[in-house]
Amino acid sequence: MIRDAFVFDGVAHPFNFDKKNALGSAGEMFANHLYAFHNVLTPDNEPHMPAAEFLRQWTVEEIREMVYDHSDTDMLVAMPLPLTDLFKDGLSPWEECAELAARDPDRTVFWGSVNPLEGRRALDLMERQVGEFNAKAFKFYNVRYDYGSPFPWRMDDPKVAFPVFEKAQELGIDLIGVHKGVPLGPQPIEATQTWDMDGAAANFPDINFVIYHVGLPFLDEVCWQLIRYPNLYASIAATVNFVVRSPRMFAEIIGKLLFWCGEDKIIYGSEAPIWQPQWALEAFMDFQIPQDLCDGYGYPQLTDQAKRKILGENLLRLHGIDLATAKAKTGH
Repeated sequence: MIRDAFVFDGVAHPFNFDKKNALGSAGEMFANHLYAFHNVLTPDNEPHMPAAEFLRQWTVEEIREMVYDHSDTDMLVAMPLPLTDLFKDGLSPWEECAELAARDPDRTVFWGSVNPLEGRRALDLMERQVGEFNAKAFKFYNVRYDYGSPFPWRMDDPKVAFPVFEKAQELGIDLIGVHKGVPLGPQPIEATQTWDMDGAAANFPDINFVIYHVGLPFLDEVCWQLIRYPNLYASIAATVNFVVRSPRMFAEIIGKLLFWCGEDKIIYGSEAPIWQPQWALEAFMDFQIPQDLCDGYGYPQLTDQAKRKILGENLLRLHGIDLATAKAKTGH
């Protein structure tokens, strides 16, 4: 815990940035963009990794150590990426994430991930990830670059998306995350838009959908969606890291979210190892929205209660985990 806040990190990846893993220049461009995020948003007084240190294959143990041994994180989502269009193993292989979760079963939760464009193969892999590896949710990435050109799919597509949502429900899963915004590598920005979340949320009201990265740069659109659909949530993964280098920008992001959807629908994520979690946690706990923004835009203040919900309590609730039980299992 950090002070009195239970921290449930919504995303960390055991990345494999090895050059041999990248499928040509598109994969290398994607990896370089993630390194640029690390370099630009890491505060000046925190270690900046040289490219050679960052762009390599990360081990499960390194991710575990960074999150649990070097930060005040209590629980973690081990999050795979199915980017087999850009990397041979998807960049964050689901098998590695399952192993990361298995090392601390009371603390680390495995989210599965598949490519819905693979049809029956994707559905079979969902069954395996839940049945054999105890996946508790799924994360999708609907910006593809198959066949050397953009090949996206939409979350409101009855033929591509709906079968995987139905399979999730069949497997007892009611929590699904999706990468939105933050276009990386050669992926076209229009394919990262959030317009398709209306159809997903409306057609599957019993599934809770988490829009990762709050859909930046489409934040205003996401806010209008969050307020209309009770089953839509926003993750500030790769957004909370603006808190030190661009505090005013972060204030407007968190202020808009609090104004539109309130403190119960925002979820924290570290994106380790892109950033070491501790500095962002400390800065977030100390953060206040400037009063002129509250006065000028009507933003609610980021209270201690809101911080506790965002850092852990909201994600615990979505997983059906009682806070007292989580504290007991993690030794608090």
